Amino acid sequence: MKTHSILLAAAICAAACQAPVPQDFNVIPMPESVTVSEGSFKAAGAAVKIDENIPDDALKAIVRFASALEKASGKKMHEGEGGFSFVLNRDLGAEEYAVNISGDGAVVEASALSGFVYATETLKQMLPAGIYSGKKASGPWVLPYVSIFDSPRFDYRGMHMDPCRHFWTVEETKKYIDVMAAYKLNRLHWHLTEDQGWRMEIKSWPRLTEVGAWRSGTMIGKEWGSSDGIRYGGFYTQDELREVVAYAAERGITVIPEIDLPGHMLAALAAYPELGCTGGPYEVWTRWGVAKDILCAGNDKVFDFLADVFAEVVDIFPSEYIHIGGDECFGGDAEPLRPDPWDVCPKCAARMHSLGIKRGPQAKHYLQNYVTARVQKMLEGYGRKIIGWDEILQGELAPGATVMSWRGIEGGIKASERGFDAIMTPYTHLYFDFYQSKETDKEPLAIGGYTPLEKVYGYEPFDGIKPGAEDHILGVQANLWTEYITTEEHLEYMLLPRMCALSEVQWCAADAKDYQRFLQSLDHTFEILDAMGLNYSLDHKGLIGLDRLPAGE
Repeated sequence: MKTHSILLAAAICAAACQAPVPQDFNVIPMPESVTVSEGSFKAAGAAVKIDENIPDDALKAIVRFASALEKASGKKMHEGEGGFSFVLNRDLGAEEYAVNISGDGAVVEASALSGFVYATETLKQMLPAGIYSGKKASGPWVLPYVSIFDSPRFDYRGMHMDPCRHFWTVEETKKYIDVMAAYKLNRLHWHLTEDQGWRMEIKSWPRLTEVGAWRSGTMIGKEWGSSDGIRYGGFYTQDELREVVAYAAERGITVIPEIDLPGHMLAALAAYPELGCTGGPYEVWTRWGVAKDILCAGNDKVFDFLADVFAEVVDIFPSEYIHIGGDECFGGDAEPLRPDPWDVCPKCAARMHSLGIKRGPQAKHYLQNYVTARVQKMLEGYGRKIIGWDEILQGELAPGATVMSWRGIEGGIKASERGFDAIMTPYTHLYFDFYQSKETDKEPLAIGGYTPLEKVYGYEPFDGIKPGAEDHILGVQANLWTEYITTEEHLEYMLLPRMCALSEVQWCAADAKDYQRFLQSLDHTFEILDAMGLNYSLDHKGLIGLDRLPAGE
């Protein structure tokens, strides 16, 4: 009996002394090259050595990782050898990184901020999800022996955010940026102006926010012509805009602002009616859809206005690109029988005559080309480039513009064939305001459509692109418009996990994608999102809607 007790005690001791087993490799997006070996590295309380040549912005990313690990594990890290070693490797591209974990420690190599951000996000995903919680959490805090080399497929990996239809605070926007950073997206397309609200402080034109940032009510559901009569709005001060830009930049994300023109400008016209073809009166729109009234292309004051606006935009946003919209300028759905203003405006007619534009169905498209070219030249004076929705291809587009293909893939195909760069964001696959289930009665209200997780994951950006034109496809973006999204819970539900699927479309080579592997990794992702305090959809598991009701019941 005594012998059995000794053997049992020895067995218990041996089990207790075994090295903790790291979790399975469930990183999204899957790195380009991964080799996992036997063995594990104790991350909690490990030593840290940082190459003195690493730039300050990358150093901040490393410190954020170490701080998150310390909080989650409850163990302080210290300077020394044999633990984490962060090394500057100038042979790697700006967004590339390498991780090698063995019995000698964990060596992390990159050449710039983005590479170190992505490397540390990969390390975090390899650890228990509690590292994302900002507080002490359960382990084990160990990493597998592994060799990783990683590099993205596309340079432009975007996600769009719309605070115009419904307004999102700075803190809510930062949470959006946090989840983008976790899954290695690098462009936030911030849609700051609309018919339903102007959201950016412009000091030289103060009524844009005094008047244009507020509407007298909001359409109820899909009851066209209705209004709840509740004043709604908000805007970002220039200090707040800079705060968001800096926060994103620290995480390797560039914020691209959109000032949508010459259409979708009703909020600006409500503030300054002299900028329109009729002189008003106008009001900030309380309904959804496309308004008829747009900026007057024949009025020189409009270009003075745009020059002032963009002078302040480029002072705040250091992005290479500025998005100028250009979509849905004609044929507004609210007044289908009313002519488009440019068709009947004397000033616009005079402008067309001076430009030698012949009257006819295409005349207004050529006039829009004129507006686009003038704005493009303004921004080129600041060393910037323009992006516009694919309608800017109608007529003649000046060289140097980049096209965002949203009305399907045709805009990207046409742009690339004509020598223009393009970003693929087709509504057919990448509009996240669409329903995720066909059981729409269980889903929160959406604009329509059907974009389930598998459809997002299955999108191939080079479909239809002619051989030799692929270099013109800069990358991929998904769009999340918020007409029917009123709460942060709903916003996150529409974003996640579809954005995780998007991240693999943007990052992984086409032949490296594997939907079943991706689905297996999602369970760990859901633990991460829980730790971050984010909501998400489980429609792909047959649990439909915000209340996660069983499918088919």
